[in-house]
Amino acid sequence: MQKFTADVIDIISNIPSGKVMTYGQIARLAGSPRGARQVSRILHSMSRKYNLPWHRVINAQGEISIKDEELYNVQKLSLESEGILFNGNTVDLGEYQQKV
Repeated sequence: MQKFTADVIDIISNIPSGKVMTYGQIARLAGSPRGARQVSRILHSMSRKYNLPWHRVINAQGEISIKDEELYNVQKLSLESEGILFNGNTVDLGEYQQKV
């Protein structure tokens, strides 16, 4: 496994309940500031294997990126169950984004 992939898995694994991180934020922390799409691919392909809290990763606008309506609702309900409030379709990153 490449270091970037291992770092992304570690970062996502450690997002606490009630907090979110963005794809770009994770990429920067893992050493590849332009690697947000790679983070998305890793999340998609490894969430189940590593039991990642995939629902805690959102885009830089504070929105859920998933287009599939059912999965979108699963992610939104999962975040809401952890106390994260939405303003329409947006999460307040100032309040809920994990600071590192």
